[in-house]
Amino acid sequence: MTKFANYISEAFQELKANVTWPEWAEVQRLTIVVALFSVIFALLTYGVDQLFVKALEGFFNILK
Repeated sequence: MTKFANYISEAFQELKANVTWPEWAEVQRLTIVVALFSVIFALLTYGVDQLFVKALEGFFNILK
């Protein structure tokens, strides 16, 4: 158990001393970029899904 506590302690020390954290403005800007990309990707996925739905409906209507 001592090894685990030591590991956690050293991990926090490394986070405090060696990690360079971004500025708040950069965090906000990158969050907006990720949110916009997620919305665009979701819309593209929806569009491709609808395209496949229409294609399959057309294919099965031909088979009737």
